[in-house]
Amino acid sequence: MANLSRRNLLKVATASVALPMMGANGRAADALKVGFIYLGPIGDFGWTWAHEKGRKAMVDALGGKVVGDYVENVKEDASALPVLRDLAQQGHKLIFTTSYGYMDQTVQLAKEFPDIKFEHCTGYKRADNLATYNSRFHEGRSVLGTIAGMMTKTGTIGYLGSFKVPEVVLGVNSFALAAQAVNPKVKVKLIMIDSWFDPAKEAAATETLANLGCDVITSHTDSPAVLQVCEQKKLFGFGQGADMSRFAPNAHLTAIEDIWGPYYTSRAKAVVEGTWKSTDTWWGFKEGTVVISPYNKSLPKEVAAAADKIQAGWKDGSYDVFAGPISDQSGAEKVKKGEKLTDDKLATIDWYVKGVEGAK
Repeated sequence: MANLSRRNLLKVATASVALPMMGANGRAADALKVGFIYLGPIGDFGWTWAHEKGRKAMVDALGGKVVGDYVENVKEDASALPVLRDLAQQGHKLIFTTSYGYMDQTVQLAKEFPDIKFEHCTGYKRADNLATYNSRFHEGRSVLGTIAGMMTKTGTIGYLGSFKVPEVVLGVNSFALAAQAVNPKVKVKLIMIDSWFDPAKEAAATETLANLGCDVITSHTDSPAVLQVCEQKKLFGFGQGADMSRFAPNAHLTAIEDIWGPYYTSRAKAVVEGTWKSTDTWWGFKEGTVVISPYNKSLPKEVAAAADKIQAGWKDGSYDVFAGPISDQSGAEKVKKGEKLTDDKLATIDWYVKGVEGAK
C-alpha cells in the first residue's frame, strides 16, 4: 500500500514496491494494480480519510489479488493529468479519481488509455472504460437537517460549503428542506469558501456564521475546524465524512460517515474476474455507503427518534426529502406537489431552495 509522491510519481515510495517481482506488501507481481488520486491529505479525518479507509478495506478484502496505491493532495486542475498518466504508465489497470473536479481530466485519460478502467467519483461523464460512482450524501444531510431544525434556539442554522457543484447544492437543499419540515420558520445561512480543505478558511467562515446568529452549523468541507470553533463557542455541529466527535465532544451531535470499502472491493473484484462494465452507481443508506455515526448522548430522545425515522424512511422508500412542492430562492416552483426530483435532476442540480440565504 504505497503512497506515491505527487511531484515525481516514478520515484518509488517504499522498499516493498521497489522489489522487481513483488507488489506492495510483498504481493505477487501479477496482482491487479489499483490507483487512487485524492484531493486532500489522508489525515484530513474527513473526505480523503474516508476514501483511504475504503482503499485499505479493498486491499484487505481481496488479499494478494490487488495492490492499492494512492497519491494525495492532487489539485483539481490540469496538474492532475500527469499524475494520472504516471499511474497509468506504471501499470495500474484500475484508477479511481475521487473528487468532482477531476471529471474532465479523467475523461481525457480514459481516451488516452482505452485498456485501463477508470472510475470517477461524483461525476456524470462516462465511456466504455470510464464508470461513475457516488454516494447519496443528501440522504444523510436530511438527517442532519432534521436534527438542526429541532435543536436550534435562534431559528438560524448554518451551512459551510466548498464549491457550487451538484453534490454540495444537493446537500444544502436536503439539509434546508429537512430542517424546514420540522421547523417551518428556520433560515439557513450559506457560506462557500471555494476550497475542500482549508482549516483556516473553514474556521473563519464558521466564526462568520456564528456572528450571523447560527447556533447549529454543518460543513461540506473536509477538516474538523468547523466543529472545533463550534466547541469553543458552545454551538452544535456535525462531522463530515467521518465521526469527528474526538475533536468536539460537546458540539458534535453526529456525522455522516462515508463508507467506500464495499464499492471499491466490488469494482476491483470485477476487474480481476473480467466482469467489469462501465456503470453509474449511486448508493446510500440502503446499501450502507451512507452511515450516521452515534448520536451525542446529550441529544434529546425525541430528536434522536425523529432522525432515526428519516433514516428508516430512506431505507424502505417511504421518505424522500425532495418530494414537492418545492420552490427555489426566488419563490418559483421547481417541484410540483405529488412529484419528486428524479436522479438525473438531482445529479445536476444548480439551484437553492427557498429559505437558503447568502449564496446564489
